[in-house]
Amino acid sequence: MLTPAEIVLWGGLAIGLLFGAVGQASGFCLHRGLHDAWTKQGLAKLRSVALALAVAILGTQAAVAWGMLDLSSAIYTTPTFSWLLVPLGGVLFGLGMTLANGCGARALVLLGEGNLRSLVVLLCLGLAGYATLTGVLAPLRQLVAELTSWSPGVWGLPVTTAYQIVAGLGVLALLVFVFWRGGVWRHPKDAVAGVLIGALVVAGWIVTGVLAADDFDPAPLASLTFVAPIGESLQYLMIATGMSLGFGGAVVFGTLAGSLATALLRREFTWRSFDSPRHMLRSIFGGVAMGVGGALALGCSIGQGLTGMSTLALCSVLATAGIVLGARLGLLLPYRAQA
Repeated sequence: MLTPAEIVLWGGLAIGLLFGAVGQASGFCLHRGLHDAWTKQGLAKLRSVALALAVAILGTQAAVAWGMLDLSSAIYTTPTFSWLLVPLGGVLFGLGMTLANGCGARALVLLGEGNLRSLVVLLCLGLAGYATLTGVLAPLRQLVAELTSWSPGVWGLPVTTAYQIVAGLGVLALLVFVFWRGGVWRHPKDAVAGVLIGALVVAGWIVTGVLAADDFDPAPLASLTFVAPIGESLQYLMIATGMSLGFGGAVVFGTLAGSLATALLRREFTWRSFDSPRHMLRSIFGGVAMGVGGALALGCSIGQGLTGMSTLALCSVLATAGIVLGARLGLLLPYRAQA
């Protein structure tokens, strides 16, 4: 019988394998969805992300309502957060996502396809993220977080009650956007990807919060997110004998393996690199911005945009809005992003 730690490890690996396979086969990506929508190239990818968000919210909240899951210990549902750093971090992440032409999760998938540019993005993201979380930038981050801490209420109601009202309207709006005039069904691959990615967010909560539940040695409650786990994975590669791999690290390695296997099966594995020094600099700056921004915002486009939003946390709403704003600002920069 597996121990809780083994359940977390194998569950994270399985979820990562599926995420990498689905991401490689479908091109699931918030950046691409926003870019296509803003440049009038279509709404298929954005509808896929919206469907994933709706599935993640409905599945997570159903698990909470049925008493299976308690989200009180999740990082996103903390009652106090920085009103400055969370949205600012989101803007930085969104800007970096545009510079690097994809988020950290997408970079893992592209690396599995043989894209060496993504390796540079991931190294910069992981180093910058850990430098902000626990390294040289951590004292400054903690100081600013303390000075700008906020414990919000919503319309004078308990936060959970207000979010139940808003969430119902939000999910309804998402579903209307996804299914309006049969929109999502015109692209079955994107529709299936949205359902599967959303379900994987719920699966992450179930693995860490239900299957691995242990009163004596509880595992941290978590689901899909990539900024801190990418940094953790780099650290694990260097000092594996001094640390154990957690859920996030298992998801990272699983995502890379799932993307690689799917790319090989689909005969889409191709070595690619930079076109110019300028292109490399964009990727470096993009990775650093995503690492710092993701650490400040407590998550990335997947970690906050899907996983955090599935908890109905206000900080996730602010972070996700910042990510979208940062991505929009990034499109105004005088260059053309390259995949």
